[in-house]
Amino acid sequence: MAIVVTQRKACTVNPLKMSQPIGAALAFLGLDGCLPALHGSQGCTAFGMVLFVRHFRENIPLQTTAMNEATTILGGIDNIEQAILNIWNRAKPAIIGIASTGLTETKGDDVDGYLRLIRKKHPELDELAIVYVSTPDYKGAFQDGWANAVSRIVQSLVDPAPKKKENQVNVLAGSHLSPGDIEEIREIIMDFGLNPVMLPDLSGSLDGHIPEDFSPTTMGGTTLGEIRSMGASVASIVIGEHMLTAAVELGIRADVPYTVFDRLLGLEANDKFLAFLSGLSGRPVPNKYRRQRSQLVDAMLDGHFFFGGKKIAIGAEPDLLWGISSMLAEMGCEIEAAVTTTLSPLLEKMPSKEVVIGDLEDLELRAKECDLLITHSHGRQMAERLDIPFLRMGLPIFDRLGAAHNLSVGYRGTRDLIFEIGNIFMANAHEATPDTWAPIVERGDFGAQATAH
Repeated sequence: MAIVVTQRKACTVNPLKMSQPIGAALAFLGLDGCLPALHGSQGCTAFGMVLFVRHFRENIPLQTTAMNEATTILGGIDNIEQAILNIWNRAKPAIIGIASTGLTETKGDDVDGYLRLIRKKHPELDELAIVYVSTPDYKGAFQDGWANAVSRIVQSLVDPAPKKKENQVNVLAGSHLSPGDIEEIREIIMDFGLNPVMLPDLSGSLDGHIPEDFSPTTMGGTTLGEIRSMGASVASIVIGEHMLTAAVELGIRADVPYTVFDRLLGLEANDKFLAFLSGLSGRPVPNKYRRQRSQLVDAMLDGHFFFGGKKIAIGAEPDLLWGISSMLAEMGCEIEAAVTTTLSPLLEKMPSKEVVIGDLEDLELRAKECDLLITHSHGRQMAERLDIPFLRMGLPIFDRLGAAHNLSVGYRGTRDLIFEIGNIFMANAHEATPDTWAPIVERGDFGAQATAH
C-alpha cells in the first residue's frame, strides 16, 4: 500500500492540476445541443476555452456570466438571468450547464434559488433544461468537477421511474477517457448486442469531425432524450472510481444497478470487463476480442524485456494515474514517483511507496533517476531538464496532434500503449538494447536475462 502525502507548500510551482469548473465544463461539452457557462468572471471562462481549444483543436462553445466587482458584491442573479436569456434567444440550446467558480462560491450565491426565480419570471424557458453544479476551484480538482457535474445531470434530468428497456445499459464515462476511448468502449458493448447510453459522450461532440452546418452549441454527444431514458436501463457500467457517486445517484433515483470498473487498461482489467458483458448479455465473447486478447498477450511477451525494472515517474489525475501505474507495474516497471491532484480511495492501492498530492515541482524532485516521465504537456520542460524520455498523457496535450483520438482502453488500446512505451525504452536504451537481447532470444536462453539486464 502506498503512503498518501499532501504537500503544504506556500504556493504551487508548475501546476499539475486543473480546477473543478474546467472539469464540469468538459462534462457538459459531452452533451448534445449544450452550451456550458461558468458563473464567474470572463477570465475564468477564457482560460478554460483556450485550454480546450489547444487540446482538442476544435471550436469550443463556452459562455460566462461575466461577473465584475460590483455584481460579485451585490449578487449574480441579474448576470445569470441575462446570460440564460442571451443564450436562449441566440442559440436555442437543449441544455445549459452552469458551473460555479471560486469567485461566486466565496460570495455564496444561491444559484439554485436564482434559477427558480428566473424560471418563474420567464415561462418561455420551460422547455430549456438547465443544470447547475457547485464547483469551487479552491478545492478539489478536474475529475471532481467532472464527477459532480455528471451527478447533477443525473439528479436533474433522468426520469425517476420509467419502464425498463431490454438490453439498454448506461455507461458513466470518467474524465480520464479520451473521445477515442469512449468510442472503443461503445463498440465493445454494442458487439455484445447491448445498447449503450454514454454519459458524457465526448466521442460525439469532440472527436474532430467536420459538421455540415455551423452550430453555436455542442454538435453531438448524449442527447437530452437519452439522458432522460437512463433510468430505463437494466444496468450502469461505471468507468472510473470517481463516477461512483453518479452511479449511486442513478441507482437511488431509478433503481438501476451498477458495476464499477476502476480501469480498462491492462489484461486482467479487460478480461473482467468482457466477462461482465458476456454475463449481462448472455452472449459469448466475440472472436475479434479473443484475437485482440491474444495479440495483447503477445505484445506483453515482446515488450517485457524492455519494461522490466524500469523506473517511472507519473503525474496525473487519480483515475488516470491508477490505470497507467497498474498496467506498468504488471509489465515489471517500478513506479518511482507518483504525483496527483486530489484525494481518491485508489491512491492507497497504488503500486508505489508513496503518492504525493502536489504539483510538477514535486514530481521533478522525485523523477531524477527515472527512465520515463508521464504527464500532460506541461511536463515537457521538466523532461528536458532531467534529460529523460517523455510520454504525454492526460489533459492538456497541446504540442502534439490527435490527442482526442489517443486510445488506451480495451485489449487494442493496451496493446498499442505497450508498443508506444516499449519503443520509447528501445530508442533510449543504455544497458539493455535490442542488440543485447537478440542473441539471448535466438538461443532461447532466458536464464541469461538477469545478467544481461
